[in-house]
Amino acid sequence: MVLVVDEQDHVLTTAEKWQAHADGSLHRAFSVQIFNQQGDFLLQQRAFEKYHSGGLWSNSCCGHPLQPADTIGDATRRLEEELGFQTTLQPVFTFQYRADVGDGLIENEIDHVFTGVYDGPIPFNPQEVSAIRWVSATDLAEEMAQHPSNFTVWFRILFEQLMNYQISPAN
Repeated sequence: MVLVVDEQDHVLTTAEKWQAHADGSLHRAFSVQIFNQQGDFLLQQRAFEKYHSGGLWSNSCCGHPLQPADTIGDATRRLEEELGFQTTLQPVFTFQYRADVGDGLIENEIDHVFTGVYDGPIPFNPQEVSAIRWVSATDLAEEMAQHPSNFTVWFRILFEQLMNYQISPAN
């Protein structure tokens, strides 16, 4: 289920996740970007079996909150479910976007962005994640410019916003 929201991010109702994407309903989401102490981005390659954007590289973790008042708690829970670790998350900014993600599905989200720092083992869940990697901001910007279709649409937006906010482990 997802939280369907209005333009001010007030919860209106809930909807089944697939149906919200099929209808293009505006809903609440979160994106987590983890950095290591060197400032590298932790990326995940989405599992190929995902119903959209499978096999594409994306931010460390993303999802949809289950409770209207606990987006950061749901982000922390999802980080552990997908990547197998916990770390302190900090809210950074929120943005809204609408994009066709193929197969008649539309992402129309108000996305709450969190960052964290982690340097440890990453026993990721292979049902959610196909691969992980650390990459510097410079190398990532170059790769995204050369091969944007290798990345999820929301991560392309998110990366630009993170760079504009000059997010790093020190922030």
